[in-house]
Amino acid sequence: MEIYETEEEQVEALKRWWKENSTSAIVGLVVGLIIILGWNYWLDHKKERAAQASVTYSQLLKALDENKNDSVEKLAEHMQKQFNGTEYAAFSALLEAKLKSQQGDFAAAKQILKTIAAEPNKHLSNVARIRLVRLMLATGEYEQGLQVINEVDAKEATSYSANYDELVGDLYVALDRLDEARTSYQNALRNGQPSPLLQFKIDDLTAQEKLETQK
Repeated sequence: MEIYETEEEQVEALKRWWKENSTSAIVGLVVGLIIILGWNYWLDHKKERAAQASVTYSQLLKALDENKNDSVEKLAEHMQKQFNGTEYAAFSALLEAKLKSQQGDFAAAKQILKTIAAEPNKHLSNVARIRLVRLMLATGEYEQGLQVINEVDAKEATSYSANYDELVGDLYVALDRLDEARTSYQNALRNGQPSPLLQFKIDDLTAQEKLETQK
């Protein structure tokens, strides 16, 4: 460590340091300011975009409540274009899929749900996938529904395992594979909250088997 005996020596040392390091110091300062300003701009932009998406989503809910289906579809499309990647856009798409299903446009509803199921948000992707399988069950695509569930990453769907197990049971019932259906229902009962409907499904299977035995 250098020790300077006089004030003049200290000043000279400071001048030498500034001469040697002034450029890098200025560049570092400018870069730091740019980063700070850029980060603040991004945060402000993100907040503004979220606020705009919230307003549009509220308009969509109002249109849905008033049965203005054309407005719902237009607002949902606007959400996908302007706010793609946000949760508001995904929620809007879920509502649009529900509307399409109610209108009997199952192909469109399934395509929307498949798109959401591919999103990185695990909660929304699982919700969309469950609704997709329920729609497949309603339209007789039993094997396809099982395939969708088989492709689910169990680690990323732990919170939904009971939902999937019950759906698998429903699909097996539709396929008349009753033993496998019972096993799936029992898994759902073990992995989730006790459900009177789920217990009814299990009891109903037992009743069916008793009838078959008596014939």
